[in-house]
Amino acid sequence: MRTSLRRTAVPATAVVLATTGGLLTAVAAPASAAVTCTSPVYKRQFFANTTFSGTPKKTDCDSAISESWGAGAPATGLPTNNFGVRWTVTRDFGSGGPFALTAAAQDGIRVYLDGVRKIDLWKNTSTTVSKTVNVTIPSGKHTLRVNYVNWTGSANVKFTYTPRTSATVDKVKPLTPLDPLVSYNTATNETRLSWTKNREMDLAGYRVYRRLRGSTSWTKVGTTTATSLANTPPATGADYYYEVRAYDKAGNESTGTADALVTSITLKTPAGFTASATDTGAALSWSGVSGGVIYRVQRTDFYGAVTKSWDLRYTLSLTDDTLARGEIAKYRVAAVDGSGHVSPYTDLQTVTRPLATPRELTATAGIGSATLTWTMKPEDAPYSEFRVYRSTTLPVSTSTAQSVTCTTTFTTLADGSRRYSCGDFSAEEGTTYHYAVQSVQWPHTSRLSNTATVTTLTSDKPPAPVTGLTATATEYGIELDWADNTEEDLHRYVLYRGELLGEEGDEQVCSGSEWAWFNVTETSYRDVTLPDGQRRCYWVEARDQAGNSSRWAGAAHVVVVDELDLTPSVATPEGSPLTVAARDEGAQGVHVSWNDESATRYDVFRWNPVSKQYELLTTTADRWYYDTTAPRGTTHHYWVTAHYADGTQSLPGADHVILEP
Repeated sequence: MRTSLRRTAVPATAVVLATTGGLLTAVAAPASAAVTCTSPVYKRQFFANTTFSGTPKKTDCDSAISESWGAGAPATGLPTNNFGVRWTVTRDFGSGGPFALTAAAQDGIRVYLDGVRKIDLWKNTSTTVSKTVNVTIPSGKHTLRVNYVNWTGSANVKFTYTPRTSATVDKVKPLTPLDPLVSYNTATNETRLSWTKNREMDLAGYRVYRRLRGSTSWTKVGTTTATSLANTPPATGADYYYEVRAYDKAGNESTGTADALVTSITLKTPAGFTASATDTGAALSWSGVSGGVIYRVQRTDFYGAVTKSWDLRYTLSLTDDTLARGEIAKYRVAAVDGSGHVSPYTDLQTVTRPLATPRELTATAGIGSATLTWTMKPEDAPYSEFRVYRSTTLPVSTSTAQSVTCTTTFTTLADGSRRYSCGDFSAEEGTTYHYAVQSVQWPHTSRLSNTATVTTLTSDKPPAPVTGLTATATEYGIELDWADNTEEDLHRYVLYRGELLGEEGDEQVCSGSEWAWFNVTETSYRDVTLPDGQRRCYWVEARDQAGNSSRWAGAAHVVVVDELDLTPSVATPEGSPLTVAARDEGAQGVHVSWNDESATRYDVFRWNPVSKQYELLTTTADRWYYDTTAPRGTTHHYWVTAHYADGTQSLPGADHVILEP
């Protein structure tokens, strides 16, 4: 049960209570003023008797009748038994209709409507008694009065009045709302209506209707529980009437408010419509239209059949990336207002998505020729034929450049792309050309590719001499390195190795022969050779695709290098019956083997350049041994001796192995 607000009566001072946001607010009043309560709040009076006679002991406001005082007094100055409380309220019931009056009390309760008793439970009880009465209340203002008394024992009281909202019971229409305020925005083609809230207790909401001037048919354009609503009439330039109707929970609808006239704007065709081809499809744009909420874009095929449509809300552009390469499409656009009315369409504009432009064009010079390469991605399909343009001036233009014959081939890359290539063999030697490539699929062509510039080579010009040659002696041979040549027609490098002829102090000549060939990306070489202190000389020759040699352009740059000498200082004696072989087995180490099968065991030695002696590695009955301790990046010398059954030992057999880093 709700406990009522307690107020202590103050002589010569009254209290006014008003509802604010559902709460009761006390406001001090002049001493001569009586208590007033704003409807639908009750005025409540407390009496120290059960006949409601004399001056009330206390008067205040109460928003609902729902009390449970138990065995106590309801207010200061009142007894715990034989007291009375009266609630009174006068309120506007709107259109009226069927209501349920429900009372429950311990002890007595009487309910009056406009002075007529509707509920009479007037006796001293020890339990709560209750009753519900259905009544019909006329429209307008009416007064409810509730008298409650407690003779003895516990005191509690509750009373409610609620509309009966069943459609089979309530047949009373709500009152018509007050005429709404109506405004119309020509920029947005929006009508806005606002009105005063109805006083119906069973109000469910409002319906807004619209009709064309000259028509008798109303169209419901909105339903709301608020007291305002916006609507967009068809932007046809016609006159429209609006009215508001209230409806209750039983579905009864009031008559409409006075008709409010609105003249709509005329929805125009979007202006400034453009459609242009892009590499990914088509780019469309247009200007906005007053009252336009949605812009409807249609795409048609070559024959005018609509193949795709877009409804774009408050959007003035579109990129259509669903066109296939080389596909022809036509576009048009219309404005749609908030009511669904469609303006006339723009004229059709034709767009052809271009073929894919060849990508990453490069040109490599040849002797009186150029080799072109370009790429096409999988998304560039369908693949087409290509047209190659050549020009001696920039920019390359299809109107001025020469179209050259170029047989095209392609290879498929790992990502599905195609790498195309072709050779232009009609070029002049020693001439600078600019190339561009175009995809062709009649009657369509792509944009030109990027420009690739190249200067063709001449057939009698030799490469420049190779420079920067260095030779470094190591414990495993000679490391050689040289500078890159930059000729576009470079074909290979040729390394020569030889010996110096002539005495020191006199003119010496490096006499050598071809030692190794290298492609144009290789500019270093490791000459793995026994480091025994020899003097060697090297030079490198460059050759182009026509067979021209850099030697024809000038003397080669020769380098002379003395090998390190890792020869053991202890000579190997001649006459050993053993033939020893040592070879590099990579991660397994050095494999040392020999051929004598008549011995009982064998000793394997390795030269130590620090102690300058052959040191025993192992003794074995096998005819091989893996030396896993030999460090890399140097040359190792081995001895093997054989032990025979008669106690004799052979002379050592020897071999060496070079372990690269």
